[in-house]
Amino acid sequence: MKVVCIIPARGGSKRIFKKNLKEFLGKPIIAYSIQNAKESGIFSEIYVSSDSEEILAFARSKGVVALKRPESLSGDYVGTREVIVHCIEELGLDEVWVCCLYATAPLLKVESLRNAFLQCDKSCYLFSAVEYSYSPYRAFMIKNNKNVMLFPEFFLKRSQDLEKVYHDAGQFYFARSNIWQERQNIFEDSKSFVLSPFEVQDIDTLEDWKLAEMKYIMMNNC
Repeated sequence: MKVVCIIPARGGSKRIFKKNLKEFLGKPIIAYSIQNAKESGIFSEIYVSSDSEEILAFARSKGVVALKRPESLSGDYVGTREVIVHCIEELGLDEVWVCCLYATAPLLKVESLRNAFLQCDKSCYLFSAVEYSYSPYRAFMIKNNKNVMLFPEFFLKRSQDLEKVYHDAGQFYFARSNIWQERQNIFEDSKSFVLSPFEVQDIDTLEDWKLAEMKYIMMNNC
């Protein structure tokens, strides 16, 4: 069955100006995702969906298909799934595997993308996950200047005895096109592919950006 990759990359970014085109160790950060998609050998076609002509022009320069998204899908509160479904319907992607690969995933290894696809199930989503670096069972809130544990029943347990807990790593999502169209909740009957914490970094602030560059340098001996 045909497998395609869609990289959503809108132009607007409030916290990091032009984030998807900002240079990450010498080249625009989106270039890493495009390169990974190509080197994986999984995809028959790679698309970049954007409202930005600058991003679309860069995508074309890298030999991938640029897809202009409507203004209605360019706002701060538009979900990723809405963008992917628009691409599926606009391109007539029936009965194909669709991978949503984020533009800000420079730490992701090509091997992880390949291996994740091998674990895909035709009836559900598969997405990247990472273990919490410190157990959320130890979490607490500060109320009226006092610490209040969220899970006081685990107070006496050693951290190494607590069950491992994971969260969505926000790197990629695989599913067949009909699953994308029919199922809004990615956790409904889903599977996950666990990544190393060295492959994951939320990039929402300039501090995050620096951390991601440090991880990349460490991983690649730059």
